[in-house]
Amino acid sequence: MKRASTVTAVIILGSCAIALGVTSASLDPKAHAGRTGDSDGGVAMVVGPDVIVGAIPNVSKYGSVVVAGQTIMAYAIGTTSCNIGTSLLDWFASPDNRHPFIPQNLYRIKNGRCEQIGMGWGKHGYTALQGSLCGACTPAPSGTWLGVGCSDPYSSGLNGSQSALGCRSEINAATGVFPGTPNAGMPGAAATIGRRIQVNANDLDPALNPGATYFAEAQYIHPGDAAAGNDNNNTSWRPFTVGALASGAYTITLSGSTIMQKSAMDAWKATNPAVTLVNVDIASDGRFTLAYTASDNGNGTWRYEFAMQNINSDRSGSSFSVPVPSGVTITSAGFKDINYHSGDPFSPADWTVSTTSGAVTWSGGIYSQGVNGNALRFGTTYNFWFDASSAPAAATATLGLFKPGASPTTTVAVVGPSAPPSDPADLNHDGYVNGMDLTELVGQWGSTGGSADINGDGIVNGSDLGSLLAAWD
Repeated sequence: MKRASTVTAVIILGSCAIALGVTSASLDPKAHAGRTGDSDGGVAMVVGPDVIVGAIPNVSKYGSVVVAGQTIMAYAIGTTSCNIGTSLLDWFASPDNRHPFIPQNLYRIKNGRCEQIGMGWGKHGYTALQGSLCGACTPAPSGTWLGVGCSDPYSSGLNGSQSALGCRSEINAATGVFPGTPNAGMPGAAATIGRRIQVNANDLDPALNPGATYFAEAQYIHPGDAAAGNDNNNTSWRPFTVGALASGAYTITLSGSTIMQKSAMDAWKATNPAVTLVNVDIASDGRFTLAYTASDNGNGTWRYEFAMQNINSDRSGSSFSVPVPSGVTITSAGFKDINYHSGDPFSPADWTVSTTSGAVTWSGGIYSQGVNGNALRFGTTYNFWFDASSAPAAATATLGLFKPGASPTTTVAVVGPSAPPSDPADLNHDGYVNGMDLTELVGQWGSTGGSADINGDGIVNGSDLGSLLAAWD
């Protein structure tokens, strides 16, 4: 099956139509000819094998099971791979480990936050067909390789086959290496939901999620692709809608087109241009992508939202910290992760949050205290947020790394709370106390905890007005 040479996907979110990017693989192969390493752009030939998700064509649902009082629903998504590199891509079935591992995820964007709501184990590939989804195909001599330019389809039914799904805990996503015989010591798959994408029914229920948008994400991890330095473009996503409850699970329907070589964080930015994306590359390891926004709450405080996705770092994340200047008040700090399941041994303990030592810091597992502590591992996204009493300014956040390595931390450019003005009556931080500040105070009149609480007594009232007038320029 072939697609048109250049297509721009458009999805409708509320009343806005948003162009999301390239959805077909038949692009000018000279655009990035000879490029190695970081493969983030359009579909083009690169040196060595380079596997991408060319399409997410279909979805299967399997019903639900009540676990600890919560209804957990099970799904799988189909994936069609493409080898856009210049070399054959190994596709040897187990017990050989030279084949792809294909994890699957579900995401929701709601109330200004993009969060992972579903996680499955990964499909271990076997036998490559030689299709032409991504353009001209030079077929391999057998199904133990994927030919140059060729594609291979796995239906959602195949990707949901429990016997072919492997645990994530055996995978080194940075090198693409995993055991040839997977699932050592793992329990058998539980009926209905075992090993498949698991999602809490409350996260899909249309009545509980008005205005939410959803998308599925798939990834290919492969030792040959990683060795060639072509592993930063292996993730793609596609929107879906949530329909009626039937046969024990909500019906989800794929919509729009597959957005190739883009991760979940790119999907958030596609729906909200105010989102900023920053890639965080760890030396001799892999990549994280941080997405963030800062928005005015309209009451003198600002909401800071951060979503950190581990693309393929084996060292994983263990902490995240945003600096806070003296005099800034932090409230409503929160954290959201997603739990592993079906026998993968990683801890479900939430990261803790503190607002001491001049920073908001979230802390997870410590490697020396347990190798299965809660770390931000590949193919997952954690959310961090807080409200602050000052507007955003450039800042440097710190990402702590879970596994030992050359450096225990790395830094990333973000926005964080700005230092408060020297005169607390300068509410808009322009260096003057005048009518603009008076307008801000009146707008917050009677509120608690806002920036216009000049005297710090917990309420914006006449005392604060007096302080502002006394400081009038």
